[in-house]
Amino acid sequence: MKDILIGTWAWGTGMNGGSMVFGKKQDPEVLKKTFEEASKHGFLNWDTAAVYGMGTAEKLLGSLIKDREDIFISTKFFPNKKYKEGALTKSFNESMERLGKDTCDLFWIHVPNNLEQNIKEAAPLLKSGRIRSIGTSNVSLEHIHIAEQALAKEGLKLGAVQNHFSLLRNDQQPIIDYCNANGIKYYAYMVLEQGALSGHYDAKNHFPVFSMRNMAFPKSKFVKIEGLINCMRQIAKDHDIDPSQIPILWTLSKGALPIVGITKPSHAQKLAEAMDVVLTDEELNLIEKEAEATGIRQQGSWEPQ
Repeated sequence: MKDILIGTWAWGTGMNGGSMVFGKKQDPEVLKKTFEEASKHGFLNWDTAAVYGMGTAEKLLGSLIKDREDIFISTKFFPNKKYKEGALTKSFNESMERLGKDTCDLFWIHVPNNLEQNIKEAAPLLKSGRIRSIGTSNVSLEHIHIAEQALAKEGLKLGAVQNHFSLLRNDQQPIIDYCNANGIKYYAYMVLEQGALSGHYDAKNHFPVFSMRNMAFPKSKFVKIEGLINCMRQIAKDHDIDPSQIPILWTLSKGALPIVGITKPSHAQKLAEAMDVVLTDEELNLIEKEAEATGIRQQGSWEPQ
C-alpha cells in the first residue's frame, strides 16, 4: 500500500487539466476531502507534474501538504525536443515553489528528450539532496540504460521508471523485470485507462464527448472491451470489492507499482478495501485472456512508439 502513488492528473485546471483531459472540472473542496480520506487510509505517496493543468495541480496539492512531513511527493519536468540549458532547473524550482517544498522525494524526466543532458543538469540537485531520487518516464529499456550510464558518470543511480502499463498495454514485463532485478522501482500509469477499465463505463455510458480521453477511447472501443469489463465485474463481485480495483490488483501481481488517480473520497475508500485482496492465478489468467481478445493496444500521443 505504501508504495502506491496517488495521481493528480485530473486535479488541474485549464490546459492539460481535468476538464480538457477527463471532461470534468473538479471541485477543490472535494479534492481536499479526497486527500484527507486517502491520508487517513495510509496513502501518503502523491504524484503530480508541472504539465498537469500547467502547474495548477501542483499548486492545489501544495496547499494540502503544508506542515505535512509524512507526505512523499513525486513530480515531473517535461523537456522540449531541443535541449535548453537551465530548463530542468527552472522547472524544478517552479514546481517546488508551487508545492511549497524545498526538496522533492522523486523527480521525473517526463519524456526521454535529451536524456543525457537533462540528467547531467539534474546531477547537482541530486548531489545537494534537493532531489532525493530521480526517475525517467515513457522510456524503453534502451533509454533506461542511457539514463543509468549518465547517472553512473556522476556517481548516482536511477531510482525509478514510470511507463504506461495496463491490461490494454501489456507489453512492459521485460522492463518491469529488469527494474525489479536492479533496484529500480517500476511505476505503472494509466492502469485504469483513464477510467475505461474502472467498470463504471461501457458503450451505453461512455466518456464525455468533449474530452481527450473520449478521443483516445471512443464508444467503439467500449464495445470491444465488453467481455473484459464483464469478467472484471464478476471477479470483483466474488471478492466483494469495486470493479475499478481489479486492474490495480492485476498490476501489483505483475511486479509493478500502480499510480492511481483519485478525485473523490470514495475512490480512496475503495482502494483501501482492496489492498488485502490477492487475485488467484486462475482469475489473473482469465482477465488477461479477455484483455488479449479485445485486440486493443492503447498508446498516448506523447509516448514513444
